[in-house]
Amino acid sequence: MSDSDSEIELSLSSNALAALQEFRQEEQERQDKFQQLYNKADEEFERNKKQQGMMLFKEDWQLSQFWYSDETAEILAESLLDGADEDTTIAILSAPSVYAAIQKMEEDKIPTKNIYLLEFDKRFELLAGYDYFVFYDYTHPLDFDGRLKGKIDRLLIDPPFLNEHCQTNSSITAKALLKPENKEKTKHGCLKNRLVSCTGERMASVISKVYPDTKSTSFYPEHANGLSNEFRCYANFEWKKWKFVN
Repeated sequence: MSDSDSEIELSLSSNALAALQEFRQEEQERQDKFQQLYNKADEEFERNKKQQGMMLFKEDWQLSQFWYSDETAEILAESLLDGADEDTTIAILSAPSVYAAIQKMEEDKIPTKNIYLLEFDKRFELLAGYDYFVFYDYTHPLDFDGRLKGKIDRLLIDPPFLNEHCQTNSSITAKALLKPENKEKTKHGCLKNRLVSCTGERMASVISKVYPDTKSTSFYPEHANGLSNEFRCYANFEWKKWKFVN
């Protein structure tokens, strides 16, 4: 309260002072009620967003957008969260349906809040939120939020186009994002570093060149609306949902 407010109140009668205090209390109550309504609306929006997930977004084929099936998105999401802890930092590159699958999970199934979505399509800022959405254009592989460079423990990448240029540029981004491999483990005894690349089978030779530490796995990604190209999952680790294959 300012000195001028104190002087005004000292000059008021007891009745006027009581009326002033009542007005202030009512005003505070109105503000509190508005904030409660705002919070409720925001919570409802967040809840609906998590429930609807990718149903909010139509595929744009010109951007080579093909959403994963629910089962595939859930398995890929689990592969990133498996054995992670609160200090694990995760990035999902050009695979928003996997990000949506994580958001649908119960909070106690998500060990870390440090999960970022890198995407060209700015609609997905609605999905990830301002703090966790990063605009990304594979034609400029190092032109993205510098705070993430060298900070990512686990990365899932699904380059939008099945050609060597896109795959190679995307790999430049992946390598810039990932922390150097030092065999560091999470609090659960699991290696922090994980890299997953999902792409067409015909990209196998390119993948072996740009990600020499990865191998083809027994997990075959599927898409919700079907896709004629055979897809494969390449990773630098095995776990309960996939093994390495020749």
